[in-house]
Amino acid sequence: MTTTKTSRRDFVGSVAAASTAFTIVPRHVLGGPGYTAPSDLLNIACIGVGGMGDSDVKGVSGQNIYALCDVDLKQAEDTFRKYPDAKKYRDYRELFAQEAAHIDAVTVSTPDHSHAAATLMALRLGKPTYCQKPLARTIGEVRAVRAQAAKSKVPTQMGNQGHAGDGVRILREWIEAGVIGTVREVQYWTNRPIWAQGLERPTDLHAPPLTLDWNLWLGPAAERPYNPAYLPFKWRGWWDFGTGALGDMACHGMDAAYWILDLGYPTRIVPEATQRFGETAPKMTRVEYEFPAKGNRPAVKVVWRDGDLRPPQPVGLPITMEWPPSDIGGQMWVGDDGALIAGMYGEDPVLLDPKRDAEVRANPPLKVYPRSKGVYDEWIEAIKGGPPALSAFDGHAGELTEMVLLGCLAIRAGQTLQIDPATGSVTNMKLPEEWTMPAYRKGWTL
Repeated sequence: MTTTKTSRRDFVGSVAAASTAFTIVPRHVLGGPGYTAPSDLLNIACIGVGGMGDSDVKGVSGQNIYALCDVDLKQAEDTFRKYPDAKKYRDYRELFAQEAAHIDAVTVSTPDHSHAAATLMALRLGKPTYCQKPLARTIGEVRAVRAQAAKSKVPTQMGNQGHAGDGVRILREWIEAGVIGTVREVQYWTNRPIWAQGLERPTDLHAPPLTLDWNLWLGPAAERPYNPAYLPFKWRGWWDFGTGALGDMACHGMDAAYWILDLGYPTRIVPEATQRFGETAPKMTRVEYEFPAKGNRPAVKVVWRDGDLRPPQPVGLPITMEWPPSDIGGQMWVGDDGALIAGMYGEDPVLLDPKRDAEVRANPPLKVYPRSKGVYDEWIEAIKGGPPALSAFDGHAGELTEMVLLGCLAIRAGQTLQIDPATGSVTNMKLPEEWTMPAYRKGWTL
């Protein structure tokens, strides 16, 4: 006698087919207006569910939260409580080993140093994947993720939310309509870091909390003793775990310029910073990217400032406008015929000339870019057969992250980097290999 194993989805499909032999009942009769049948929901596994991870779980909670994974039970406590029926794991390798057949999609919201390892495992299993920004901690890891995403051909999305926002589309409509003329320069600034940077490695001894699996938290990173200087959230300033203020926020802020101006790789990056430390990013940096002319676009300079370092007040700023317009951060676009400012995510763009701003709002550009359903719904819709998400790993997300991480390399080197704009390779010096392609600890693979 031959036994055939039937999956849950096959079973649901066979029952549905048998039912239609008798009658077809409209969905709204079964469940009321807006009813979503259980068979239409995706089973989603969420890796890293504290902090920003909790927001990512909430973002996809219209689907079935099938499994939750976190190495820190205290950080994950609230999220675990919200989804009592979800299966709980601490090690995402075990989650994949036990649940791969039941998972339809995966979110990855771990610290940066584990992005690539977790994302690659999901992609190799053929699972659509959402990963927080930056896509990975190093350029080598980003390229590995890009290559696997292209091979796996599943819907992917990076969590740079501004790319799905209306503000970035308005910016593009204004720039392409020539509202400020030809753009020559874009300035960015942020109050990050809001965690400690500019530190030496701590030497005092601490035992990890009982709720934390320190070995799993380290994941692929090099072995080191636990210290509260690293987490929660403080890991962003440590090069072994994070990418500093630039890597944290530029995938949001510089997204607009990268997309609208089709920047590609720069030719030169000039870093300025407070005192450099071997293992952490500086307390404050100014990084100048120079991009070559491309198509009909002239060369462009993009300047990044962090540590609450702010650009000079523009000439002619109306007395009704504060400078800077936000303590959190923002961006300023400078063209031959004017300038505009917007929030870090591209939100709320405003022309610095109030009269011109009123004219443009009264007579907006004719070319309009379709508005997004949001960073999460874009991805969910793509999984269900809709158009591709707009910040896919093997497209915009990977390319943008590489450009940002080149700036991180310049900060670490403390020197101007010359870049081949065709390949993104550094041409004027040899950087340590571990800065671009880290060696993983035993048990984790790239």
